[in-house]
Amino acid sequence: MTTVLVVEDEIEIARVVRDYLRNAGFEVIVVGDGGSAVASVRSSKPDLLVLDLGLPGRDGLDVAREIRRWSDTPIVMLTARGDETDRIVGLEIGADDYVVKPFSPRELVARVRAVLRRTRAAARGDEVVRAGDVEIDTAKMRVSVGGTHVDLTPTEFQLLATLAREPGRVFTRSQLLDAVHGVAIESYERAIDAHVKNIRRKIEPEPGSPRYVVTVHGVGYRFADA
Repeated sequence: MTTVLVVEDEIEIARVVRDYLRNAGFEVIVVGDGGSAVASVRSSKPDLLVLDLGLPGRDGLDVAREIRRWSDTPIVMLTARGDETDRIVGLEIGADDYVVKPFSPRELVARVRAVLRRTRAAARGDEVVRAGDVEIDTAKMRVSVGGTHVDLTPTEFQLLATLAREPGRVFTRSQLLDAVHGVAIESYERAIDAHVKNIRRKIEPEPGSPRYVVTVHGVGYRFADA
C-alpha cells in the first residue's frame, strides 16, 4: 500500500487530511513537528510527504531543505502562506506541489495522486533519452550530465524528460504543467519557472547562462537542439 506521511501540528486539520487520504486508499502516518518528520522519512520511507510549513520549533521550509539533501521523496506543501514569494521559495527548495489553506481535502487528494502518478510514470519503461551530454534513464529515474550523476526530484525529472525527448521544440508553461501534473485542476504556471531554476542549478555548467534548458521569452522553454 502507498504510504503518505502527513506533517501537521493542527490536530483537526491533521485528522481531516488523514481521513480523506485513508478513504482514498492510502496508508497514512501523522506527525506534528519537523524533527519527527525528518526521523519518519528516514525510518518509514514514505512514498510521499504532505508537509505543513507553519510547524512548531522547526519551520517546514527548513525541514524540506534537509530532506532534499538526501531524499527525493515527493513533497506536497500544505500551508496558510499563500503569498507568491512563499510558493516560489517552497518550489525552489524542491516541493512537487503546493496547496494553500483553506483547502479542499478532495483537491489535496487529487494533487497527491497526481504527484504519485507522474513519479510512477517517470519510472516506467526502459527508455533512455540522450540529448547532448545529458542522459536520462527513465526506468531507473537517473540523470547524468557528462557521465556525472545528478539528483532530481520526480517532478524535475519528468519536466526535464519531457523537454529532452523533443530537443528544439518550444513548450509553453501550460503544456509543461499538463505534462507533469496531468490533472484538470487550477494550475500555477510560475511553478514551472521554479522547477526549471532547480534543474538548471543541478545540470547546467553555468545556470545563469543555460546551455541545455533554454528560455523562449514570452512563450516558455525548449531543450537545446545543438
